[in-house]
Amino acid sequence: MSMLTPPGMGGKYRVTGDRYPRMRRPRHRRRIVTAMIVGAVTLGAAGWGTAQLVDVYTRDDSRSDRASGRAGDCKPAPGASAKAGKAGQPEKAGIAASAAKLQPRQITVNVYNATPRGGLAKAAADELKKRGFTIGKVGNATAAYDKKVTNTAVLLGSRTAAQGSLKVLGTQLKGATAKADGRKTADVDLIIGTAYKALAPKAAADAALTALRKPAPAAKGKC
Repeated sequence: MSMLTPPGMGGKYRVTGDRYPRMRRPRHRRRIVTAMIVGAVTLGAAGWGTAQLVDVYTRDDSRSDRASGRAGDCKPAPGASAKAGKAGQPEKAGIAASAAKLQPRQITVNVYNATPRGGLAKAAADELKKRGFTIGKVGNATAAYDKKVTNTAVLLGSRTAAQGSLKVLGTQLKGATAKADGRKTADVDLIIGTAYKALAPKAAADAALTALRKPAPAAKGKC
């Protein structure tokens, strides 16, 4: 009897040969593990492909513009000029846009003489009338300005007029100083100072008015 034969079993059951049974994992578990690995790889590949498609359709257009050399074709966003005006730089563009809507006949000018020389206010008023401006009051300046204006002239009006009417009137003479006061009316004042000799020649004034109304060129360069 072999030593591997259990006691009491006699010789009926014997373990013979040189091979012994081995424990193996069930095949169905291998199939489950394999299926899980294949599924994970498939989901990962699908997710990567989806991310690539999303990136293609949602990427920033500026990158493609830079790649194709179109970086200089940018357009300002709506309201950009207004924001820039608050910052201080393109404020002139806003003034020009306001002044461009005004014609000389829409502007009422009061002409005052702040110098000891007589007749300057009437002569200036007559010339402005010939150039299309509407003339209001004509006379001597008030005590606040009489003999106190040393430059060519002071242009005085409301804050709204400072963005339009005073700019248009300022094209008619050089060296004038524009100021805003608290008036609520649309008329403006031309207060003649001691440095005043005459209005600018009509040709020069017309050229200055045309330049004021000329729209500012669109900015070019990088966005």
